[in-house]
Amino acid sequence: MTDLTPTPDRPGLHISKPSPSTPATASAVCHCGATATANGDNQVKALVDGWTTNHGPAHQQTGR
Repeated sequence: MTDLTPTPDRPGLHISKPSPSTPATASAVCHCGATATANGDNQVKALVDGWTTNHGPAHQQTGR
């Protein structure tokens, strides 16, 4: 399987939760240079919410 971790050359958001009893993990890299990581379900949800609001899709909508 290919490494799905985002990099500056391949920006994006990657979330992993191998099983229901395992805490989620996430990493994000935006083309604007912002990076973030999170561990635990609540922190991953916050990272996804922030990414959606301020990076990734938000850049496409506003051109920031």
